[in-house]
Amino acid sequence: MNYRDLGRTGWKVSEVSFGAWAIGGTWGEVDDQESLAALNKAIDLGVNFIDTADVYGDGRSERLIGQVLKERSETIYVATKAGRRLNPHVAGGYNRENLTAFIERSLKNLDVESLDLVQLHCPPTEVFYLPEVFGVLDDLVQAGKLKHYGVSVEKVEEALKAIEYPNVQTVQIIFNMFRHRPADLFFEQAKQKQVGILARVPLSSGMLTGKMTRQTTFSKDDHRAFNREGEAFDKGETFSGVDYDLSLQAVDELRPLVPEGATMAQLALRWILMFDAVSCVIPGAKRPSQVVDNIGAADLPPLSDETMQRVEAIYNQYIREQVHHRW
Repeated sequence: MNYRDLGRTGWKVSEVSFGAWAIGGTWGEVDDQESLAALNKAIDLGVNFIDTADVYGDGRSERLIGQVLKERSETIYVATKAGRRLNPHVAGGYNRENLTAFIERSLKNLDVESLDLVQLHCPPTEVFYLPEVFGVLDDLVQAGKLKHYGVSVEKVEEALKAIEYPNVQTVQIIFNMFRHRPADLFFEQAKQKQVGILARVPLSSGMLTGKMTRQTTFSKDDHRAFNREGEAFDKGETFSGVDYDLSLQAVDELRPLVPEGATMAQLALRWILMFDAVSCVIPGAKRPSQVVDNIGAADLPPLSDETMQRVEAIYNQYIREQVHHRW
């Protein structure tokens, strides 16, 4: 495992880390014992950063992570998120009372005295233009409830606005072979300000594993079945906002680029790691075997210029028109 600086936090985090959405829910059936095994396997293989949220399984993901933290002696950094518990999910809900309550709940779920990193969880764009919200987070740091804070965003615009606030330490943003726009401008700005970048949805909801077909079906409680058009939350969270059949065509074009002995998922993760602005990539995993496959990406040699150019050409041909201007 290789480790990279996470912004100005002083932490070195595993470049392939662990995304814990899937062990909470909305990814089909999940078994807690298997989830615990996956978390432990990740730590065994050098992962020291786990990303979760209070709404993943209504706290289920946080509680599983808390259980593992109690059993392990390694230093593990846990990032959680706050805000999506709001109903309705509106900018006005991001106030001192609500944020404090959300953070107290996460402290209890994770069974820790202070949260390592709290991220605003894809709030409405308006929130990024409300300095008082970030003032509340400053106060919670002063109170010892959290060590650092950052944001999770849908749009590059939101990311650029967020890093104008001096104490935003990290930005979590969708970046993968089907979503190139963050690298255009935002990455350079984040590097200048020493802001850590967490690359989320790195496998485009599993599409970039290369295992899906037109016959693949998803259970009713899997967001890949119920959120393809953004019915439940932002469309960009599911298959990166790209049409399913078009994604399959692009994946077929990417297959010849997979290095010998590697998997398509490893190629997709290694592509992200070619960008030095990225602190870590956070693929999800429900089973130890998925963890092993994901972490194998850290051992791949750098991709060639030809491969990088071919990925960009495939993006331009199949994907750009659907997503580049939207997020």
